[in-house]
Amino acid sequence: MSDRVGSVVPVEDIEIRRSSRRRRTVTARREGGRTVVLMPAGLSAAQEQQHVDTLLARLERRERGRRPSDDDLMERARRLSDRYLDGQAEPASIRWVTNQESRWGSCSVGDRSIRLSHRLQGLPDWVVDSVIVHELAHLVEPHHGPAFWALAGRYPRMERARGFLEGVEHPR
Repeated sequence: MSDRVGSVVPVEDIEIRRSSRRRRTVTARREGGRTVVLMPAGLSAAQEQQHVDTLLARLERRERGRRPSDDDLMERARRLSDRYLDGQAEPASIRWVTNQESRWGSCSVGDRSIRLSHRLQGLPDWVVDSVIVHELAHLVEPHHGPAFWALAGRYPRMERARGFLEGVEHPR
């Protein structure tokens, strides 16, 4: 096998388990930080490579459907900026982070990066969109002054989303 399979997963992160009891089925699953591929013992190296490539692509598609990628977030931010901020806000990056427990999102104006708390995942899209628009507005107006709130307020469900997030932070 090459150094990388499907140009995504390093070979050392893939474990091939062959079984003489297995006749036809080839399956793959994630175990911790690696991918385990289960296959019949009699397959050739070429067949093995083909199955590994196919199964890795399938696993990645399934996982991408469950967890929005940073690329998905960037496209979403572009659409929201175009729709509500006249395309004025162009982040250099936008990504999910797990180290933000006290904020829903943050923006570094200097490097134009936006970070969203993983706690937003699973909340309604309109709520996540409100946080993205809020952070995008910082790229145009860095401080929470009247001009900032005028920009952020262009998102029609901003106030409702803020109330929703307050309810999540402080459940009754």
